[in-house]
Amino acid sequence: MPGLFHKAAPLDVGGVIARVQRRLSRAGLFYGHGTDNARDEAFALVFHVVNLAHDSPPRVLKRRVTAAQRGRIEELLARRLKERVPLPYLTHESWFAGLKFYVDERVLIPRSAIAELIMNRFSPWVIPKDVRAVLDMGTGSGCIALACAKAFPRARVDAVDIDVNALEVAAINRRRLRLTRRVNLIASDHFAALSGKAYDIIVSNPPYVGEREMRGLPREYRHEPRHALASGQAGLDSVATILRSAARHLRPLGLLVVEVGNTERALMRAYPRVPFTWLDFERGGGGVFLLTREQLQGL
Repeated sequence: MPGLFHKAAPLDVGGVIARVQRRLSRAGLFYGHGTDNARDEAFALVFHVVNLAHDSPPRVLKRRVTAAQRGRIEELLARRLKERVPLPYLTHESWFAGLKFYVDERVLIPRSAIAELIMNRFSPWVIPKDVRAVLDMGTGSGCIALACAKAFPRARVDAVDIDVNALEVAAINRRRLRLTRRVNLIASDHFAALSGKAYDIIVSNPPYVGEREMRGLPREYRHEPRHALASGQAGLDSVATILRSAARHLRPLGLLVVEVGNTERALMRAYPRVPFTWLDFERGGGGVFLLTREQLQGL
């Protein structure tokens, strides 16, 4: 692969971003792990290496990029192009609900539309001051649990995952966000370790990809933990477990919010009598349903 900076002339941040964007645009990459186009990904890569905040003023584009920084940019770009590694795994940085998270290949890269719901404090479905207990089922990096803890400062949050390696990443993020006292990390297969516990909100972005869809995923997804994506032949194994058990762990008027992505239609076919409320998002995304405790008890 020809060097990105084969010319010796000094380059500023804007010039480097333009070169990275051109290379990304020609590569036929898949975007969907924090960015959805080559320009945004070029900005994210270069800003990470040059140590610039994502909301830096335009004048930083004139800042000179050092030779060492250019070398690091080339190194990360080469892996992105050749190995199809999603950029957040290369930078170990991902944003969710306005918060920065550490990520590596032990966890999925945060990208759920549930972020918008959290930032709106689950309006209009709850009274925020009354939320005192939240469960994040399948927490992975901890992004949903920790964002909920920020959104509901009076609440305790339980963050559950069957994968202890994922919980190690969640612990890193919990420490960085200074939420160790209010967010409890629990190793559990769904609700198995939660006997007697009840919550105002149960929220989950569980595995929901079926076997056929798994076979057709872009190469970038191969770097993510398979067990955090795949959920049986139809993609419904995990969500079925949640639907069976959630009511026992919800307080009166409590909410269950679950993302099922492209498995939405399969779920409705499998549960035609369930009164799912499907949520809309201003920033895009979908496949997220809401049910109340009382609706779940009626199943």
